[in-house]
Amino acid sequence: AGEGTGMERDYDFTSAHHASDLDAPATVGRTAGEQAVKRLNPSKVESQKVPVVFDPRVSRSILGHFTGAISGAAVARGTSFLKDHLGKAVFKPGITIVDEPHRPRGLASKPFDGEGVENREWLLADGGVLTTWLMDSAAARQLKLATTGHASRGTSGPPSPSTTNLYMRPGEISPEDMLSAIPSGLYITELIGFGVNGVTGDYSRGASGFWIENGELTHPASELTVAGNLKDMFMEITPASDLTFRYGSNAPTLRIDGLMVAGT
Repeated sequence: AGEGTGMERDYDFTSAHHASDLDAPATVGRTAGEQAVKRLNPSKVESQKVPVVFDPRVSRSILGHFTGAISGAAVARGTSFLKDHLGKAVFKPGITIVDEPHRPRGLASKPFDGEGVENREWLLADGGVLTTWLMDSAAARQLKLATTGHASRGTSGPPSPSTTNLYMRPGEISPEDMLSAIPSGLYITELIGFGVNGVTGDYSRGASGFWIENGELTHPASELTVAGNLKDMFMEITPASDLTFRYGSNAPTLRIDGLMVAGT
């Protein structure tokens, strides 16, 4: 969308195992176009610490950071910022994260893992408490535990721990009510870069989206950096009620308070 140096871009897509579950091509195209137009004429904002809301397109990245930190391989090497937190609260009491390998029509469903081990549903975080590591046979031996059936393998390397159909259970507040309670903040629709330290939990990523003012999305914002520490961020997560199963990993809209947004 746009012209010259004022051009912006966005995207949409649909993916499913069954054709009947796919969105219509016209719907995908219209959504992509509308989202690109919304991003025209972005502006920077002053650096400040504010609540940040993660759109479902990017909120699932938070789950990725969590599962990376509870990978048995990382824990065995001592390179995880959660290595000493098994059985402890790492989220608010209302947060539950599920790995569900037998979900009907799930994009990552399978009856056994990459080593032929029967798998099952796991509550990786139950009421905010970290309950298990993700382990294949090798990681389990290193940790002197039993495999959790989370081995994943490709054609070019040995198995490694990975999830299947991963999701965070939704909360009770709607996305609209979540936004309305924020006097000033950032709504993120895109994240850039890989500035996450798995050893310390330090988090710093480029971001763009929309500025929130008096509970409403006002103008597009870009060229921003969002920073914090994942330990603190996990404890500040509030999930909205809009969970949909669209990817292999899914989360609702998430609000995280106390993040530093660096702009001008």
